[in-house]
Amino acid sequence: MRSQTEKASAFRALHERAGAFVIPNPWDAGTARLLEALGFEALATTSLGLANMLGRADSKVSRGEVVANCRAIVEASDLPVNIDLENCFAHEPEAAADAIRLAAEAGAVGGSIEDFTGDPEAPIYDFDLAVERVRIAAKVAHALPVRFMLTARAENLLHGRNDMGDTIRRLQAYEAAGADVLYAPGLRNVAEVRKVVGALKRPFNVVTGWLDPDITVAQLADAGAKRISVGGALSRLAFAAVVGAGRAMREQGSFAWMREMMPFADVRRMLRGSPAA
Repeated sequence: MRSQTEKASAFRALHERAGAFVIPNPWDAGTARLLEALGFEALATTSLGLANMLGRADSKVSRGEVVANCRAIVEASDLPVNIDLENCFAHEPEAAADAIRLAAEAGAVGGSIEDFTGDPEAPIYDFDLAVERVRIAAKVAHALPVRFMLTARAENLLHGRNDMGDTIRRLQAYEAAGADVLYAPGLRNVAEVRKVVGALKRPFNVVTGWLDPDITVAQLADAGAKRISVGGALSRLAFAAVVGAGRAMREQGSFAWMREMMPFADVRRMLRGSPAA
């Protein structure tokens, strides 16, 4: 297994090389090993995927649960892991930065801080507070024994604030405050990706959840995206497969879905780290 320092170096190199890379989102040790066996170069945790795994209809998870899930994925894989820390589970900047320390102790080499407050009545932190949260988080991230790549997320587009100008202003301020990677979930097309990337100097993460599924990695790379994640989409795809099979059994008395199962030998092979036959 590579050391955390080696993983951090590899993760940074992915952001520095030409083109874009896909960073898929496992939600447990098993899915982490499957994705590693497929040849991906880094992984990202998903708080939504974790909440789904835990059966949380409100999608809420605690800091301790998120960090423990990250540790399980780190220990299962030899890949760099980026952790989804939501708003770092605190409003005050120094308290939020504690989540960065805990994530690093769990083995993560990167992670995110977002400006969604968790309060639907006032969903986005005031600008100055949001920037200060990123500044303190970056200071902590960059002073750790193994330098931690901080991603700053502008959440406007997910919470009814369809203001691209303010979203870009926030991303630029987070960049100036020390964020290594920028992220604005909710972009819907290549033109929007290109517009945001054109306003920034540091790497930009695109999440595919709001994009047309026919948009390709090559198109996003051409638009300037560096990192492409899928959030909770793989978890939801797995749920769709379970529900489809469950309905077939319950409503039709059918087990035909078993023809689509992954062969047991392939499961074992990939969990050991080898590609499927």
